[in-house]
Amino acid sequence: MASQSSHEVTQLLVAWNEGDRSALEQLVPLVHAELHRLARRYMGQERPGHQLQPTALVNEAYMRLIEWKNVEWKNRAHFFGVSAQLMRRILVDFARQRPRVEGESVHQVSLALLGADDRAADLIALDDALKSLAGIDERKSRIVELRFFGGLSNEETAEVLGIAEITVIREWNKAKAWLYRELSRNYDS
Repeated sequence: MASQSSHEVTQLLVAWNEGDRSALEQLVPLVHAELHRLARRYMGQERPGHQLQPTALVNEAYMRLIEWKNVEWKNRAHFFGVSAQLMRRILVDFARQRPRVEGESVHQVSLALLGADDRAADLIALDDALKSLAGIDERKSRIVELRFFGGLSNEETAEVLGIAEITVIREWNKAKAWLYRELSRNYDS
């Protein structure tokens, strides 16, 4: 997203915070493509024939976002970070509610996206591992969420969390190593 449009998104988010409903109407077309890109990224990791489609995931996330009344949007990166978190929760909730059919293969999330080899872990196991990581180190968990699920850059992640970019890089590497060990341990069990 261009700098001009990023600044415009931030201004519209602030106006929306202040109760300007027309700001929301102007904001939607500016963020729709990026939300859809996030949804496609998530859905690309899902099993073939998944009942949700990227557009449905965007719509569900959008409906949840507009219901929030007490959010103070800081900027574009904060908005997309929260959006990524919402999409992850929607998919995990969907996976938890979906009954398993005997003999059906379990959906796998590639750890290659975390910089590991091609071993894989179930989406629910990844979510559980992230919750465990959050119990140990909330910031590392948020960095994984923003980078892996949200697709934010190191710079955008640093902006959302209010930390230095080098800290994001260090914490991201440590979190990936921790998750890889945790998921490998669970996978081997």
